[in-house]
Amino acid sequence: MTSSSRSTAEAYYQRGLDLLAAALPGEAAQAFRDAIAADQAHIEAHHGLVRALRDAGRLEQAVGAALALSALTPNDPLAHTALSISLQCAGHIPEAEAAAARARILEWKIQLQSPAGEGSQT
Repeated sequence: MTSSSRSTAEAYYQRGLDLLAAALPGEAAQAFRDAIAADQAHIEAHHGLVRALRDAGRLEQAVGAALALSALTPNDPLAHTALSISLQCAGHIPEAEAAAARARILEWKIQLQSPAGEGSQT
C-alpha cells in the first residue's frame, strides 16, 4: 500500500462523509466504494458504505457490505453491530439478534482483556 493509495482512499472517504451529511446516500455509497477500491483495509470506509447503503434504502446491499466488514474485522464488535442493524432493517430479525449477541460477546472479551479499571462502566 503506497501513501498515494492511502491519500486517495482518505479523500474518497471524506467525500463520502460530506455526501452523507448532505443527505445524498447513493452518491456517498459510491465514494465509499471508491475509497475501498483504493485501500481495501480502510475500515472506516467499509463502515461508511454500510451506513450509506442503509440510508439509501438498499438494505440487502447493506447486509452484504456489513458481512464483508465483519469478515474483514471478525473481532470488532462495531462490525457485528453494523451487521445486526443492517439485518434488522432488512427484516432478518433472528440473524440480527445473532449478530448483536456476537457483538456483545466480543465486547465482553475486550473488557475482560483490559487491565482492571479500564473500560469498566461505573
